[in-house]
Parts: sequence; structure tokens; C-alpha cells
Amino acid sequence: MNKKELSHKNYYNVVFAHYLNNEAICYERSRYHFMIYIFTGELALKDIVKNEEIIISAGECVFVRRDHRLNFYKRPAGSEQYKGITMAFDQSFLRNYYQSLDHSSIPADIEPIETSVIKLPSLPNIKSIFISMLPYFNSEVEPLEEVMKLKQQEGVLTLLNVDKSFYPTLFDFTEPWKIDILDFLNDNYMYEFSLEEIASYTGRSLATFKRDFKKISDIPPQRWLIQKRLEVANEKLKSEGKSVSEVYAEVGFKNRSHFATAFKKQYGYPPTMVMN
Repeated sequence: MNKKELSHKNYYNVVFAHYLNNEAICYERSRYHFMIYIFTGELALKDIVKNEEIIISAGECVFVRRDHRLNFYKRPAGSEQYKGITMAFDQSFLRNYYQSLDHSSIPADIEPIETSVIKLPSLPNIKSIFISMLPYFNSEVEPLEEVMKLKQQEGVLTLLNVDKSFYPTLFDFTEPWKIDILDFLNDNYMYEFSLEEIASYTGRSLATFKRDFKKISDIPPQRWLIQKRLEVANEKLKSEGKSVSEVYAEVGFKNRSHFATAFKKQYGYPPTMVMN
């Protein structure tokens, strides 16, 4: 068990997490939709593309759409450690739920939810779902699978009653999206993502990512990223009048010396010689 965790239990896609005072960071992209309820502490969800952060505090619940690109920061608030329950809805569960519905009652022409995160209203029926599962935090008795499935069904029903847009969102059974590789890299070239992470964030396996990347570039993705960083750095030095010390970190280099060496190799002169 990670030393940051006091407890972490997964019962049939319902996760009970209780962390010590050290911040716990999770880098996420999931094929599942989530509902997350916070009992104590707080959860910060940061959109790694938009650079936006949403704080979920104690007593609040949030819906996280599948295929999100978010960093999860689970941390204490004051003296209260992080304690929360995450309920995941996989495709198999949602298909079965959808088949049980009266399809004639499903609203038509409703647009799905586009945002990655939605703070849910403070409603008694939402709170009661998660409060009823609290005893499992401190118990060594594993809940029955049927009980957890009933809680998930209750969660889906609650979402559908909160907003009709959850119908086309939850019951979209197409394959997880693939986003444009170059769009993603142009937005995120400054981050230290591994190839596995980039593949995952763009909706691909590593093998598929490598194959698709060869269709758009003659150089390896790592080299493409370095060239992109250097091009942006060169432009910043020329047009924005920034110093080398400011620019190298902004474009994703961790070391000024490495940046200077790579820059000179690409342009034939050191970055300090760039003229405004």
C-alpha cells in the first residue's frame, strides 16, 4: 500500500479512499464515467489542456465524464484528511441499465455533456447514496456485489433526474474517441508526458499511437516535441523579449544547459544570441 494511503478499497467499481496528510496526485484518463463524493478534505481536478482547476469540498459531489484529461489532487483541508468515495460506471454496466429502460420514455434531440467535470447540485438523494456506504470504510466485511450494483443503479437514476443531458452522455456506446494527435501535442508540448501517456490521452494504444504518428511526421515523437519546444522558444526570444532563463522552463525544458545545447544544435547559435 502507498504510504500516503490510510485505506483504499475497491468493491466492484466503487472505490473507498482515505489518505494521510500528504497530497495524493493521480494522473487520469479513464474509459469510465465517475461520480465522486467528498466526505472530508478536498479534491482538486485540473484540466491539463485548459489549465483550469475545480475544487470539490467536503459534502460536494462531482460527475467526471469518461476520456477526460485531468489530474486528480486528493488532499487535506485544514486538519481534515481526504476521504471520499468514487463510483465508476463501466460500459457493460451502462449497457445493461440502458436495456432495462423503457426506450419510448428516453428524451430525443438532447445534446450530451461536453465538459469533463460537472459539480452536481446538493441534493438529499445524492448525499444519501454515499452516506449509506460509509460503514464499509471501517469494516473488514466486503459488501455484496449486488449491493454495490444497486448503488450504481441509484447513482445513474439520480444523474438522469438531475439533467436530461446525462441520457446521451451515459448511453453513448461508441468507441472511446481519438483526438487529433497534432492538436494535442501543440496544446501540450511543454509537459513531460511519456509516450504511453500521450497515447492514452489521445485515445489510442501505444502501438496505434506510433502507427498514427508515422502518418503525420517523418521524425520520432520525442524529436518532434523537442523541435516544437525550440521553435516556440525561438519565437518567444525574438518577439516577446524574454530572457533565456524565462523561456527554457516555459517551453518544457527542465535544464537550462540542455536547452542551450539543443537550441544551438538546431539553429547553429546559442539562444543568448537571439536578437529582438
